[in-house]
This record gives sequence, structure tokens and C-alpha cells, in this order.
Amino acid sequence: MAAYMMKNSSIWRALIWQQKQMKLSWPDIRVVQLCSHAQPQEVTPESSLEGETRRDTVDESLNHDDFFGVSKLFTRTELFESRVHLGHKEGLLDQRMKKYMIGTRREQCIMDLDQTTPLLNSALNFTANIAYRNGIILFVNRVPQFAHAVEEMARACGEYAHTRHWQKGCFTNAQIQMGPGTRLPDLIIFLNTLNDVFSQHQAVIDAAKMNIPTIAVVDSNCNPNLITYPIPGNDDTPVAVELFMRLFKESVLLGKQKRKELEETPV
Repeated sequence: MAAYMMKNSSIWRALIWQQKQMKLSWPDIRVVQLCSHAQPQEVTPESSLEGETRRDTVDESLNHDDFFGVSKLFTRTELFESRVHLGHKEGLLDQRMKKYMIGTRREQCIMDLDQTTPLLNSALNFTANIAYRNGIILFVNRVPQFAHAVEEMARACGEYAHTRHWQKGCFTNAQIQMGPGTRLPDLIIFLNTLNDVFSQHQAVIDAAKMNIPTIAVVDSNCNPNLITYPIPGNDDTPVAVELFMRLFKESVLLGKQKRKELEETPV
């Protein structure tokens, strides 16, 4: 057979081209090594599910608006009491966030919780779906006062956190920096999107370049355009950040619990 391939140049060229394509395949390149203070989770590929019936059951979650019941995790009143609606001073308003504002009070931007609520529901549902499919979720935060809490939250739900200085090219140059076969996150959740008042977190830009889905709490001084699931809300007040962390953690755990129930169900 090998001799036949050597003689048949067209087949030989096709095989070489196929091997090159496999080496250049980006979907298998992922990154987690430098992005975690949580315990690594055991990643089970989707192909581990046995039979079409079980695969169809997994896909069934996409046919429901709230398959995991994430809408029951919070109320609009709870968002208000946690000061999620409070933005920055009017002079710091990013015009791309203006559509999420309901107005101002004493020169402070007030975000519309009627818009925040459905957007938060969509983000939590997407988070649960990623966890349900054994995806890798990375939590990103750059505010030192929340760093430890974010790492503990990621550890509690078996996911990953990055709360230190972001190395440029961590995603876009992963094959060189971390080596081939490194796996990128399937979802990145930003508790805040700015390094400081005017500078966007580099990971937001890198994730957009690599087509990695993102969820982010975007305050009135943020740019929501590069975020897949923006959540208009207060990203500075501790009580608001704690609420978001609890909701994300519970959404991940809901998705994993559903997955566990599925795998324990006989095919």
C-alpha cells in the first residue's frame, strides 16, 4: 500500500496537504495553564457521550429559553438593592453605553434595570449551557480588592480565574507561548472590563480576535461593543460584584448538575 502511494503522486500530495492542515488546525489550540488559581477540572470531550440519543438530550437545552432555571436565581428588586443600577459620573459616560441608561440623578448615571434583567438572564443561561457541555470557563478580574474573592468563586465551581497582570498574546500567540495543543477557554467572564478608568482590558480585545464568547459586566464608562453578552451594571460596588459572582457560580453549578444527571441516566 505504501509503495502504491509513493507511485501515485496525486494521492501522495493530497496526504501531505491533509497533514499540514491538521497541524494548522486552530480549534484544538486552547489555553488554561497561565489562567488559573482554581483546581483544574477534568475535561470530557463531547464525543464521550454514547449514542445519538444522549447527544440529542444535550442539544435539547438549546430549544428552551430557560432550560436551567437561571431566571429564578435573582429578582429585579435584588438588583436594585445591590446597587447594580448605579453608574459613574455623567462626565465619564461612554456614548456606546447611553442606550442602557435610564437617566441621571445628581450627575450620576442610572442604568435601566429593565434592560439589565433580560441581558443578565441570557448571559447566565449561556454560562450554564457551556458548563453543561463541559466547556472551560475563565473568570477575569483586574481589581485587586476582588481578586481573592474571584479566585475562590472560580475554585468553588471548578473553573478558572485570572486576576493578575495580563500578558499580551496569551490567546493570540498561545501556540508559541504555551506550546501546541494548549486549549483556549470556551467562555470568558469579565467582572470588569477596564484596567483603569480609560483603558480596556487587553483580554477583551484578544478574545474578540480569537472568536471566544465573552460575558461582561459593563459599567457606564465601558465599551460594550466587543462583548458577546454585555450586562449593564455596577462593576465597582462590592455588594453588586458579590451578587454577580454568586449568580455566575450558581449558573455553572446548575449546568454541571444537569450534566451529571444526564451521565448517570442509562442510555
